[in-house]
Amino acid sequence: MNKRAVGTFYEQKAARYLESHGYHILHKNFRCKMGEIDLIAKDKEYLCFIEVKYRSNEGTGNPAEAITPAKIRRIAGTAEYYMLTHNFTQDTPCRFDAVLILDNEITLIKNAFDGIR
Repeated sequence: MNKRAVGTFYEQKAARYLESHGYHILHKNFRCKMGEIDLIAKDKEYLCFIEVKYRSNEGTGNPAEAITPAKIRRIAGTAEYYMLTHNFTQDTPCRFDAVLILDNEITLIKNAFDGIR
């Protein structure tokens, strides 16, 4: 499998995991000029922007290490654009979550980072 196919496989796995934990998936791989958000979902009253990171083993690093400050800025800008273009108001409660997959172990981190740009 190429890198994109691997990413898609684990993003789908993350989406199924989130749905089993009560999330309602709104979009997968939302893209605009500013960047991409892997998954956008509702979790109760929260609009969640979710970054999915996969690593096959610790030798390639912890998946959380791949969520850099630059990536956070791109995600935050893309989230603002999404909200603007999908009629969400500025007072909509939002959260930035991360799904980390190491081998086949899934960890969900709610409110993993702030959306400050």
